[in-house]
Amino acid sequence: MNDNSDIKHLDQNNRRSRAVVHNGLVYTAGQVPDDMSLDIEGQARQVFAKIDQLLHEAGTDKSRALTAQVWLSSRDDLGAFNAVWDSWVVPDHTPTRICGRVDMNNPACRVEIQVTAAI
Repeated sequence: MNDNSDIKHLDQNNRRSRAVVHNGLVYTAGQVPDDMSLDIEGQARQVFAKIDQLLHEAGTDKSRALTAQVWLSSRDDLGAFNAVWDSWVVPDHTPTRICGRVDMNNPACRVEIQVTAAI
């Protein structure tokens, strides 16, 4: 049996952890907004706030983000999302990023974001 003492789970339940810390990295689960009635800018800000909180709990911050996976429910939201993204990332410390369009589990959800960061 493996010793998992070096793995830290943040906000865990029986199905998932919101983040996992291992070997100097923090991996967030895909984060979605709490208020899905908001427009893309509002939803994105909520998601980035959740990511900021998880990174803080793991002992790091967005300046140490390595990569981000972004899913949008509509390509029409890309421009407005990018404006929020540009205000969130730290200049000269931007992570790699992939951005795609997907059908969300909740049709009112416009964005989901997963981030990996160094501690």
